[in-house]
Amino acid sequence: MQRVTVELAEHPYDIWIGPGLIGRLDEFIAPLAPTSIHIVTNATVGALFGDSARITCKPVAATSCCTIADGEAVKDLHTVSQVIDALVKARADRGSVVVALGGGVVGDIAGFAAAVFMRGVRVVQVPTTLLAQVDSSVGGKTGVNHPSGKNLIGAFHQPAMVVSDTSLLRSLPDRELSAGLAEVLKHGLVADQEYFNRTVRDMPALLALDGEALSNAIARSCQIKAGIVGRDERERHERAVLNLGHTFAHAIEAVTGFGRWLHGEAVGCGLCLAADLSSRLGLIAAADVERVADAVVQARLPARIEGLSKLAAIEAMRGDKKAHAGRIRFIVLERIGRARQTEAPDALIEATLSAAGYQ
Repeated sequence: MQRVTVELAEHPYDIWIGPGLIGRLDEFIAPLAPTSIHIVTNATVGALFGDSARITCKPVAATSCCTIADGEAVKDLHTVSQVIDALVKARADRGSVVVALGGGVVGDIAGFAAAVFMRGVRVVQVPTTLLAQVDSSVGGKTGVNHPSGKNLIGAFHQPAMVVSDTSLLRSLPDRELSAGLAEVLKHGLVADQEYFNRTVRDMPALLALDGEALSNAIARSCQIKAGIVGRDERERHERAVLNLGHTFAHAIEAVTGFGRWLHGEAVGCGLCLAADLSSRLGLIAAADVERVADAVVQARLPARIEGLSKLAAIEAMRGDKKAHAGRIRFIVLERIGRARQTEAPDALIEATLSAAGYQ
């Protein structure tokens, strides 16, 4: 088992990484002295791991479970209301703990519900996908989608802890595993060239679910994100670099309808688009653009998503959270291992989209 600490001034917390941890949830949660425990999961994850989580938590405190539907399409205020209704019915109070058992959608919904229920109750993230274990469960971003854009409604609400059971990843479909690798690649691209290189080198082992390779990748990604979040919890400056590829990715998700492409698949394509734009801005060489695209393809992710409307994509990006006064802001690469935020001329944005098959 490995531990990574997110060093925040007010509420530091630990990320625990290793196999078999879901069977030890009681050990992790008991020190929080919860008055009750409320598991939020989805139908797929609940069928696989819900009973195990409930049985493990039951000796600690009275336990309830709320099961939501699967997929990005239900990541909205209606589902948050469903979770809050379940908390009210179960008589949750300010001493209760919400356990988010699932991938990024469950983590965002449960985290947001915990943030607003009684003005904030504690949440323990138990991520069951690679994407959630390396990225979305860490850092306290919670929220849901609006028809106009991704994650436009949300709050910062740091977890009390994160418990990442690597053995749960063996249940993942191949697409979900690859989706998580997009965020692994992103962390190397923005903060650690050697980690990026190692991820590319270890890609066959990661795709084969090699336990050591996965644990090391999850730990390093969490270290990178924990360091950045510790220095910039509310994304006032440095934390923005963690959005590399995401301006493009969120537009892909919005234009195609939330749920057609997994978030990590859209991010994989977004990384390629961000690298291309970085080259057009004169920041990186064409060879580096190819390195990024090759890594995305090796992870079995789409490097191109063709046939989308340039006009619709640009309009979606203007509504992105990072946009300012209608100007789209992108995270670009200064080199592999270092990124920054910038704006770009419309002509270069259109050229990047055209080269990727947008119409």
